[in-house]
Amino acid sequence: MSTGTSGTAGRMPTYLGMPAFPDAARRAVGDTRLRRNLAHATSTIRGRRAAAVAELDDWAALREAGKQIKDHVLANLGHYLRLLEEKVTEAGGTVHWARDAAEANRIVTDLVRATGETEVVKVKSMATQEIGLNEALAEAGIAAYETDLAELIVQLGDDRPSHILVPAIHRNRADIRDIFRRTMPDAPAGMSDSPAELAEAARRHLRAKFLSAKVAVSGVNFAVADTGTLVVLESEGNGRMCLTLPETLISVMGIEKIVPSWRDLEVFLQLLPRSSTAERMNPYTSTWTGSTPGDGPSDFHLVLLDNGRTATLADEVGRQALRCIRCSACLNVCPVYSRAGGHAYGSPYPGPIGAILSPQIRGIGSDVDASLPYASTLCGACFEACPVAIDIPEVLVHLRARAVEKGHKHPLERAVMDVAGWTLRSPARLALAQRAASAGRHVVGRRGRIRRLPGPLSAWTDTRDAPAPPRESFRAWWNRTGGKGE
Repeated sequence: MSTGTSGTAGRMPTYLGMPAFPDAARRAVGDTRLRRNLAHATSTIRGRRAAAVAELDDWAALREAGKQIKDHVLANLGHYLRLLEEKVTEAGGTVHWARDAAEANRIVTDLVRATGETEVVKVKSMATQEIGLNEALAEAGIAAYETDLAELIVQLGDDRPSHILVPAIHRNRADIRDIFRRTMPDAPAGMSDSPAELAEAARRHLRAKFLSAKVAVSGVNFAVADTGTLVVLESEGNGRMCLTLPETLISVMGIEKIVPSWRDLEVFLQLLPRSSTAERMNPYTSTWTGSTPGDGPSDFHLVLLDNGRTATLADEVGRQALRCIRCSACLNVCPVYSRAGGHAYGSPYPGPIGAILSPQIRGIGSDVDASLPYASTLCGACFEACPVAIDIPEVLVHLRARAVEKGHKHPLERAVMDVAGWTLRSPARLALAQRAASAGRHVVGRRGRIRRLPGPLSAWTDTRDAPAPPRESFRAWWNRTGGKGE
């Protein structure tokens, strides 16, 4: 996996060679196995989540509480960041501030170099994917080993994550077995693709890394401002090994991940497990406050990452994307994601949340970022599923306008809209267009469906069908019947 910078230097990298979303999605939609894997996985997770949420009578109230807590933090972010820094420092930790990806990578690289080590273990962190930390460490001669099972599969396969919660969702068991056999020197001979054998092979492989590593890098799900406590939620226990065994722990955290108090944290410890893994309670919830002699890492560093978040905060509509708690519920209900997969988004953040977060963090300066706000049907399913009530469709429309303002215009779409506007301004022209559409319905549509439009219009029907025009328009029917029916 290789990354490069997008149009905004020093911020979040895009994957080198990634085309704009329409081109990447077109290839993905043509991969029948990928679509089958995605459909099975997302429908399973979606069904389980619905059942878990339905158990709570106060889910709507919890959702509103989560939204309000996040909005309060964003409105007072400077205060809570200063409080967090104060409490972490009092507890024996060291706080570093990173304006962008380049600065964050430099800070982490220098901290690892200072220990004299050339290997680190990592607990799953989207912030480090965002900044391309693994690649930056590799350039400095430092090997980073992912310890989350799905992240390990992605790393060993020289691949990219395709889902927030299940990064290897696009892989099946046979793929994973082949990756382990090819890249894991200690994989058992004759290993099958049974989940138990694959998990055991990964466990043995990682155990050696845990026991030898002196430095760990972690992400942060939440930071409790009034105590300086950091929180990581995970399902395997590998994260806890990273957080307790090494001598040095470096945590990289987006500045929006703060909650004011433990009472506020309690809300999210209900919202996140049910929305992500469809569990009532998270299997492993690890918390740590600074460093304590004889208990866990003796040296703790917290890297607070801006990387476009301050600019996003300044946008009154777009800032709600910073409420995101990385649950992936929006991915699992999105009809676009379930067909295109995560790689098409050209970003560590796939799906609906990636379509609004990546263009804001990176800036709409590349074809990839300009195309992401259009990677949606605006059906609203993502908004309904979001546990902190991010109105993703509203932000998508807002960002589409910004993309046009930045000069990313679609000439054909503009021409079509101009023609539509000219037609709709005149009742006579509209009636003529409706009669023409009805007369040509057998030409453009067979068996009641339009499956292929000619020429440049074919882009509309590449991945969708549309109903053929009716035999008679509503206007013509009304004029003929007076609204009284046949």
